[in-house]
Amino acid sequence: MGSSATSKFRAVLFDRDGTLVVDVPYNGDPERVAPMPGAKEVLDALRADGIATGVISNQSGIARGLITAADVAGVNARVEELLGPFDVWEVCPHSEQDRCSCRKPAPGMVHSACRKLGIRESEAALIGDIGADVRAAEAAGATGILVPTPVTRAEEVAEAGLVARNLAEAVSLLVGQP
Repeated sequence: MGSSATSKFRAVLFDRDGTLVVDVPYNGDPERVAPMPGAKEVLDALRADGIATGVISNQSGIARGLITAADVAGVNARVEELLGPFDVWEVCPHSEQDRCSCRKPAPGMVHSACRKLGIRESEAALIGDIGADVRAAEAAGATGILVPTPVTRAEEVAEAGLVARNLAEAVSLLVGQP
């Protein structure tokens, strides 16, 4: 990757489920956490280049009573055990009906992560597997990259400006950004 090539970007933020780890709907069990292929290598390379990493995750299961905040914290701790430490975590516990400013596609979690990292939103990228991830990045003034999975809708792929086949390709796309 090379730090000079990614110098515009001081942080790469990731969606959790379906991007960093295999999506298990409303997962409250750390034992069910499984990294996506290549995730650890991509994160290790970013960290080696001095690029901050973070996780931006909607967890509406909390609002719906399907999982607790403690369940999410346990799963997040397991993600860190498997993939290494993240510089920032942002979790939205609300449901769509709450109309909060943090739930993706709203930009609140991206703004918060950038504040905590001490960077401008234009210095951050958000990589995710659904359109809400890309829209949250764009609404915040960050760069969004879509890495589709079988559950990603075709119209989300069509709307995304940057689309990659996997995490490594997503990060390599950042090098070419002005």
